[in-house]
Amino acid sequence: MVIGAMCCELLIGGSRSLKEKKRVIRGLMARTRNRFNVAVAEVDHQDIWNRAQIGIVCVSNDAGHAHSMLEAVARMFDSSPDVVLCSYEIEIL
Repeated sequence: MVIGAMCCELLIGGSRSLKEKKRVIRGLMARTRNRFNVAVAEVDHQDIWNRAQIGIVCVSNDAGHAHSMLEAVARMFDSSPDVVLCSYEIEIL
C-alpha cells in the first residue's frame, strides 16, 4: 500500500472576506473530491482571507500512480480561475 500526500499553497485573488474565501475553497475541494476520489482538507491559514493551504491524500498500490494523481490535482488547481497555485509539495509514503 502506498500513501501519497500533497500540500498546496494557494492565493485567492478575488476574495475580500473569509466568507468569500470559504465559498471558493469549498467549491475547489468538492470538485477535487469528486474528480479524483481523494481526501482533501484546508490545513492552515484558516483566518487569512486571501490565502489557503490545502492538504490532499490518496491511497494506491503503485507509487507512480499516486504521484501522477497528485500531479493531476496540482494541474487542476493551477488551471482554476479562482486561485493561484503558489507552491506544492508531494510526498510518497
